[in-house]
Amino acid sequence: MSVKREDVLEIIEAIGGKDNIRTATHCVTRLRLVLNDEKKVDKERLEAIDLVKGSFSSNGQFQVVIGQGLVNKAYQILAEETGIEQASKQDVKDAATQNLNPLQRAIKVLADIFIPILPAIVTAGLLMGLNNILTGPGIFFDKDTSVIDVYPQWADLTNIINLIANTAFVFLPGLIGWSAVKRFGGSPLLGIVLGLMLVHPDLLNAWSYGTAEEIPTWNLFGLEVDKIGYQGQVLPILFASLLLAKIEKFLDKRVHDSIKLLVVAPVALLITGFASFILIGPVTFFLGNMLTDGVIWVFDHVSWLGGLLYGGLYAVMVITGMHHTFLAVDLQLVSNAGGTFLWPILALSNIAQGSAALAMMFVAKKENEKLRGLAGTSALSAYLGITEPAMFGVNLRYKYPFISALIGSAIGGILLAMTSTKAFSIGVGGLPGILSIKSEYWVPFAIGMVIAIVVPFVLTMIWSKFSKNEVS
Repeated sequence: MSVKREDVLEIIEAIGGKDNIRTATHCVTRLRLVLNDEKKVDKERLEAIDLVKGSFSSNGQFQVVIGQGLVNKAYQILAEETGIEQASKQDVKDAATQNLNPLQRAIKVLADIFIPILPAIVTAGLLMGLNNILTGPGIFFDKDTSVIDVYPQWADLTNIINLIANTAFVFLPGLIGWSAVKRFGGSPLLGIVLGLMLVHPDLLNAWSYGTAEEIPTWNLFGLEVDKIGYQGQVLPILFASLLLAKIEKFLDKRVHDSIKLLVVAPVALLITGFASFILIGPVTFFLGNMLTDGVIWVFDHVSWLGGLLYGGLYAVMVITGMHHTFLAVDLQLVSNAGGTFLWPILALSNIAQGSAALAMMFVAKKENEKLRGLAGTSALSAYLGITEPAMFGVNLRYKYPFISALIGSAIGGILLAMTSTKAFSIGVGGLPGILSIKSEYWVPFAIGMVIAIVVPFVLTMIWSKFSKNEVS
């Protein structure tokens, strides 16, 4: 398929004309635009254009889905017709940030920090699932026998797999430190050092804190400071990274170039280190525990309500970007509770969106090949954990598939919450997500997947018969 200039001109008109475009760039599949007024966008006209496969607004950017191999050509024509200059992705992000309110900006900061380290976390979750298959009793043999019990020659192989899988969590503050300090404008290398400092082997391991008979301390001129590490903790390294970046930037502007190497990094790291162990660490460790205890209390005492709300509203949070805030909660639960009961519900939400989109492939008339193709490919993408094409390209466009998916996800969420289904960690948020689920919860999770597949599909098919929003 080639890119017609008249299609791009139609896109420009549909988004409010060239005067409504503040800046623009593109990624592999989408035009990423910052508009002066998104209310001027005629979405119905925009999505009727053959070249356009969907559109949505996220984090201050209006994004038009074009497709791989075509979007760069479309962007060149758009740039020629509007006279906009080539902008970097960072320029567009900076411009988009101006459109956000304080809460949205805070959520965006969390997203900017956690998204770069997600591949490591997801990989760790999948490898921990593989380790569980090999070491979990009762999976392939009787209830007290695991694979390595029957095949002891595999024990060392399994041990290495477990070591590789656990590394991302053992040194999680190092990963967050790198990403957070980079996001706050400091040196990423110092962020890594700061994170590793918080899990130094000389410190009492955070996972041993609750069972330790005696807490080791430092005596700083009469001030007793607990000598504990922050393995698996999120808040201490986040706040410490912010302080480190602020101090580093402050000193960098004021220290002469000839002695920067001797002053900036050592002073910034020294001050942040003392602040981390004396104040930041203890306070945020307490707050982090309070946060996870509160979430656990809800799911322990009114589990059905927690599952209903999280399952039913997760996809809504994706639209606003608020879902990124729960990455920190998931990681905190993995550390404090030995697993997260939120992430399995997320996986069902992704599956539900895929099922609703799949139903739309059958609902669409044969003449509408564009919708049928988009619905089929986006459903597959959602089943593999990427829901944006299904949500923004299909389900939200017709509304009732999106609502059907929310209902299916809510019902599945209630089941998982009431059975206390847990995952080792964040994994691939779709059908492969079962690999990250603890083996004792495979049955309820599998039932939940069936619910997330069947309920949205059936509801969408039935609803389409009565909907005024006809699919042509």
